[in-house]
Amino acid sequence: MEVRVQTKYLPISPRKLRLVCDQVRGLAADQALTMLNFMPQKGAEFVSKTVASALASAVNNHDLNRGDLYVATIVADDGPSLKRVKAGARGRYKPRIRRTSHLTVVLAEREER
Repeated sequence: MEVRVQTKYLPISPRKLRLVCDQVRGLAADQALTMLNFMPQKGAEFVSKTVASALASAVNNHDLNRGDLYVATIVADDGPSLKRVKAGARGRYKPRIRRTSHLTVVLAEREER
């Protein structure tokens, strides 16, 4: 069984968030949380909270075994961009784009062989 959790409108660009997602993809859920706690990137905190939420949902709502869960899929997609303006020299303006992200985490159970 799979558990899907989505966090929307994160105030970080998807490009920076994908660097963290690539490190966690395929790991066991507990191992991923441990790794995320020691990463220096800003996106590690967002990913950690989302993986912890998915893990809690899997254990409490779906009665899955915590030790069998792993990060099957983790995706950082584009959210809406906030367009802002900063005044530049000689009456010009400098556009600023504040990017946001949508993070999707899917936890699945490992099959015993």
